[in-house]
Amino acid sequence: MTQWTPSSWRQKKALQQPAYPDINQLNAVEKELAAMPPLVFAGEARQLRQALAQVAQRKSFLLQGGDCAESFAEFHANNIRDTFKVMLQMSVVLTFAGKCPIVKIGRMAGQFAKPRSSDTELVNGIELPSYRGDIINGIEFTEAARVPDPTRLLQVYHQSAATMNLLRAFAQGGFADLHEVHKWNLDFIANSPAGTRYETIAGKIDESLQFMEACGFDSEISQLRETEFYTSHEALLLPYEEALTRQDSTTGDWYDCSAHMLWIGDRTRQLDGAHVEFLRGVHNPIGVKAGPTMDPDDLLRLIDTLNPNNDPGRLNVIVRMGADKVAEGMPKLIQAVQREGKEVVWSSDPMHGNTVKASNGYKTRSVENILREVEQFFEVHKAEGSYAGGVHFEMTGQNVTECVGGAFQVTEADLADRYHTHCDPRLNADQSLELAFLISDTLKKARN
Repeated sequence: MTQWTPSSWRQKKALQQPAYPDINQLNAVEKELAAMPPLVFAGEARQLRQALAQVAQRKSFLLQGGDCAESFAEFHANNIRDTFKVMLQMSVVLTFAGKCPIVKIGRMAGQFAKPRSSDTELVNGIELPSYRGDIINGIEFTEAARVPDPTRLLQVYHQSAATMNLLRAFAQGGFADLHEVHKWNLDFIANSPAGTRYETIAGKIDESLQFMEACGFDSEISQLRETEFYTSHEALLLPYEEALTRQDSTTGDWYDCSAHMLWIGDRTRQLDGAHVEFLRGVHNPIGVKAGPTMDPDDLLRLIDTLNPNNDPGRLNVIVRMGADKVAEGMPKLIQAVQREGKEVVWSSDPMHGNTVKASNGYKTRSVENILREVEQFFEVHKAEGSYAGGVHFEMTGQNVTECVGGAFQVTEADLADRYHTHCDPRLNADQSLELAFLISDTLKKARN
């Protein structure tokens, strides 16, 4: 391996990068970003590595969720709050059933770039560059909007800083207090089957807290009033990631301070590619997406490159096969990893392999297929004697209609009602909570 530097990726082939028309402007923006304060701190990233090591050692469970692609238009404190609420609800459900700590990581405060299957898109005979996320260009189908604009990196930084600030306040300022567990239930799901079931758990938590107080225990301790919440995104736009990479003054190690955890997508995981080169050198916990084309030997080579010390908290293999391909594609990956004694966290991304186009043209996902992929993920791990360590969802606290199915039975005809995503369809709060209960039942059996 060549010597690593924050810019050594520039000597490799970098896929999914925009063609900026003004390189001098891009360089100026990178220089400005490099002088900005970090969004997260090296110590926090180390803390997350320790928490993920507990997952790899079967002592905890990982819950990772949030926006498909954050946007400038949807940026609002209420949207951040409601997604955080749903993550807290899901965590409570999983903790209650699994009787284990839940490591919570949001796809927030940096998830602005999206890989595309084509560099261009064609609409009514007009061909324009593809929308690659608000960090790069605009979603409006006009020639001007689709030109990559470096100043968007600065707007992403400032929006991410504001989001991070609010998340820290929610996590540490009393909002996550278990005494407030009933207040996390959003109005539009309160009377749904999942919301009603959640209220039952909330009632039992209340009883437990009252019992502790009656026995003389202090229920105001920080472990009950605060929570740890981390951020993550796909490290896709490498100039942005490099500009926010800092050398830790206490250890001398390099960290990508744009998020606590970064991951490499299924389209950019080439062993000799720029994305693998960049992430092998930062000390954040990292993930790598494993789709149906992932070869076991390629996965082992990636593990050796990204986690040469076999640190159990370093690498998260995020499996995104599709409901019909899990049983065929995943066992051979698990078998190879176990045979070589590799320490990884296994998590399921049941979203990306189950995307379809509805008859009315909307891109959607079936809740039934999402649930089925998660169920199979647990079943395969059980059969292989491995540990199903986590889940990875695209979801929102908003009352959107983007995925079909669920207890409220969102139909294809409903998609047009509240289809707000800038890229891929997300689970709404009710569907997310429904999924948490399915996982909780399976997690309880697995841990027993």
